[in-house]
Amino acid sequence: MFKDSVAIKSIELMKRGLDTANLRHEVISNNIANINTPGFKRSSVLFSDELSKASGKGLEAKLLHPKHIPFGGKRDETQPKVVIENDTIYRNDLNNVDLNQEMADLEKNTLYYNAIAGRMGSGFRLLNSAIQGGGK
Repeated sequence: MFKDSVAIKSIELMKRGLDTANLRHEVISNNIANINTPGFKRSSVLFSDELSKASGKGLEAKLLHPKHIPFGGKRDETQPKVVIENDTIYRNDLNNVDLNQEMADLEKNTLYYNAIAGRMGSGFRLLNSAIQGGGK
């Protein structure tokens, strides 16, 4: 019963977001590490695109009362994909890593990770407060 709660499903979704941000960080770091490797092709992580394709698959919902507002669909199981970008070349050595773009992507990913981690921490504090009786 507890595993089907909204809190647990929210935690699972936030965990997937953190896992995706972690994968994106690894991919960006690999791109930066190979900036001077001739012929290296940069990689990127696609996740929001995959979520868009899966639209309409939100959280499952059960109506417990006739006046409840229906919503739902199956739970989204979309996974991030790492893709290699072969269609661009920035230098004569066929490498397509742009350091400015990688640093911007890294900053954006860091903000994304910190936002989810902060929200997850707030959720755990709220759960902890509820378990302890609301501040007794």
